[in-house]
Amino acid sequence: MNLRNIIKPYPSPIITGRGIDLDFPMLAGCLTLLGLGLVMIASASTEVAAAQSGSALYYMIRHLIYILLGLGACIVTMMIPIATWQRLGWLMLIGAFGLLVMVIIPGIGREVNGSMRWIGFSFFNVQPSEIAKVFVVIYLAGYLVRRQKEVRESWMGFFKPFIVLLPMAGLLLMEPDFGATVVMMGAAAAMLFLGGVGLFRFSLMVVLAVAAVVLLIQMQPYRMARLTNFADPWADQFGAGYQLSQALIAFGRGEWLGVGLGNSVQKQFYLPEAHTDFVFSVLAEELGAVGSLCTVALFVFVCIRGMYIGLWAEKAKQFFAAYVAYGLSFLWIGQFLINIGVNVGLLPTKGLTLPFLSYGGSSLVICCACLGLLLRIEWESRTHLGSEEMEFSESDFAEEPSHGR
Repeated sequence: MNLRNIIKPYPSPIITGRGIDLDFPMLAGCLTLLGLGLVMIASASTEVAAAQSGSALYYMIRHLIYILLGLGACIVTMMIPIATWQRLGWLMLIGAFGLLVMVIIPGIGREVNGSMRWIGFSFFNVQPSEIAKVFVVIYLAGYLVRRQKEVRESWMGFFKPFIVLLPMAGLLLMEPDFGATVVMMGAAAAMLFLGGVGLFRFSLMVVLAVAAVVLLIQMQPYRMARLTNFADPWADQFGAGYQLSQALIAFGRGEWLGVGLGNSVQKQFYLPEAHTDFVFSVLAEELGAVGSLCTVALFVFVCIRGMYIGLWAEKAKQFFAAYVAYGLSFLWIGQFLINIGVNVGLLPTKGLTLPFLSYGGSSLVICCACLGLLLRIEWESRTHLGSEEMEFSESDFAEEPSHGR
């Protein structure tokens, strides 16, 4: 397939007859999070970077490069028509399986902290689970459009997606990456529910999912230990509960208005992974409860805006685009809730990054690509540039629908 058939710069949200035509509230929200993330990584990683590489700004410079790569990915994604994603759904699914199989092969996959989650290249690591989650959303959106009636009315239509999802969840658990599995399956369940699955079947799926999670926790001793430590981190605050107790100390030190940017004590080798999974704790310590609540409000705005983009696409009868927007929003919501839940001690420790904020190449670039996809969906639904398979009737053009924007 020719690259020029996939990437079509004109017309796109970047190049239109009226100049740049983007959903600016969504873009502004995500760019604010990226900017805040850069400042927090610069602050949280100075001590670790100075000790590990001799340069206090080592992680910040790498993070800045990842942001630039992510913005490039965002621009490229905006130039790809949604109909192209719909056609390439199967190829993406095969690619996702290929990457997840590669990462658990010794010699290709790279082990960090006991997990084989990365494929190492010379300068950077790629985390296949991040890519696989997005590809699953795109495939599932295509399935829900193709099999709409079957999904709503028959058990078989409801179970077919799990023939694909369960082996993928199995591969993720072999890494092991329990957090990514939960986020991916949660987003898939939400998409099925929005696709019209009956309440009884959906309730059954939720019960089975909860049972599976309980079983998986009991199968692995380290997961069980995390669960018991999370219930009372102070019982073993210098052992298994160390990370969580240090995160809670960071929240306590921040009080209402924080100790000031760069003045965190917890980042000075007390809190492990201060610039990745626990960057929100450092943010809460330096910017206080007010700063952390403003950050949460920004996340809520971005996720709700993503859901609204799905709703507008649905009103424009672009159902594939709508399901993709819903799925990507649920991926962000899942990661956001789990990461902040871990930081404040509401959930057991999980290795999930905070979208747009945490240090992490693959996660950041994929988040920016998802943003590009959402901006493209919003633009297509607004300009009625629908998928190629869609049929129009005269009534669709009778009057411009008011989207409440």
